[in-house]
Amino acid sequence: MNTNSYESPFCTRYASEEMQYLFSADKKFTTWRKLWVALARAEMKLGLPVTEEQVAELEANTDNIDYECAAEREKLVRHDVMAHVYTYGKACPGAAGIIHLGATSCYVGDNTDVIIMRDALELVKKKLVTVISQLASFAEQYKDMPALAYTHLQPAQLTTVGKRAALWINELLMDLDELEYRQSRLALLGSKGTTGTQASFMELFHGDSSKVKELERLIAEEMGFDRVVPVSGQTYSRKADYGVVSTLSAIAQSAMKFANDLRILQNFKEMEEPFEKNQIGSSAMPYKRNPMRSERITALARYLMVDTLNPAFTAGTQWFERTLDDSANKRISVAEGFLACDAILNIMMNVTSGLVVYPKIIRRRVMAELPFMASENIMMDAVEKGGNRQELHEKIRTYAMQAGKRVKEEGLDNNLTELIAADPAFGLSPEDIEKTLIPENYTGRAPEQVEEFLEVCVRPVLEKYSDYTKESVEIKV
Repeated sequence: MNTNSYESPFCTRYASEEMQYLFSADKKFTTWRKLWVALARAEMKLGLPVTEEQVAELEANTDNIDYECAAEREKLVRHDVMAHVYTYGKACPGAAGIIHLGATSCYVGDNTDVIIMRDALELVKKKLVTVISQLASFAEQYKDMPALAYTHLQPAQLTTVGKRAALWINELLMDLDELEYRQSRLALLGSKGTTGTQASFMELFHGDSSKVKELERLIAEEMGFDRVVPVSGQTYSRKADYGVVSTLSAIAQSAMKFANDLRILQNFKEMEEPFEKNQIGSSAMPYKRNPMRSERITALARYLMVDTLNPAFTAGTQWFERTLDDSANKRISVAEGFLACDAILNIMMNVTSGLVVYPKIIRRRVMAELPFMASENIMMDAVEKGGNRQELHEKIRTYAMQAGKRVKEEGLDNNLTELIAADPAFGLSPEDIEKTLIPENYTGRAPEQVEEFLEVCVRPVLEKYSDYTKESVEIKV
């Protein structure tokens, strides 16, 4: 660890090595070289004076980067791309003269950014699918277990533990749809030239538009893309960055919703995130089991949601065919957006793989509120025995107020059913009332909804991405 200078917490604490590599200097500059190889090969195929030997020499040296040489050259020329052209040429003397032929800086810079975003989105997708898979197993396991539902964070009609998990999954599926859309729309910049007119390539090919267009197609094909942007200035539209980071932000929103729900459930003692054998919950209070991982998800999600403003402003402030005020911002905001999303999903994978449920606490909390929820059923039973609905409704309302006051002000148990059983107007025995207090009778279609949701919406996705659910992660803290 370097203790003398700042290190990003994304690297030291949160993001995976795989995601960090995608935004590393090595990934960036080896991709630049692969793009120069693709350009040279396409130009050779289309008849420019580039030889097979030159292409082979370039290809053999894509990973042979002298970073010290590049850094020294950049100090001299104040241009990162030309410094790396020079360095590549030193490693490939036979091909030095044709490196970057006809291209501008954004040929390597922008195309590399798109390639990295493509690869990073794929890693995000793998982890997102893994979280969905783990929550799906949880929802299936607990689809029938009644639990208090909440509106306004106040007890409402019952749901099931599995149905609540289905709500979390549903939002993640929405995020997956959005991610797939972003992947499908991601296009390489191609070889557009300094203002997007491809003038330099028209010059190289003596005005042959068909060869200029074929050049782009060949480059895109070699780099694994089936399309390039249809029109551009020097750069691809920065709205593409905004769209991608917005997709990451959507995942953060879903993650925060999940994490906040779990933090509240942990307060209720109904559910918990995993707690390691030797984990310390508090330095001062040995008994505490704090939802530290869920809190970290919330913190990182907040950062990522705010980060979307960066590419939004960058997209809106580009002048005409390009300005350079995008560069410093986008290299931070896009990279850190992905690192934050990766960190969030790492923690979610860990948490959802070991969610802890406390059925007896859940049942006890249900039973404490169920008499209020069952009051209409109790009243209908009493009406069947000859009672007057309007009179009984008023009586139940009065008793409910008394029972509520007893719970809130005196700290005693809910005695609503006892008050009703003691009133002859209802004609119900304690045993009669007890028969109505079966939580499973108050969950509506929740278990069936979970089954249908998993069958129709979730399983097809998991089958489509069956190889992705093997992702695993070890979080650092």
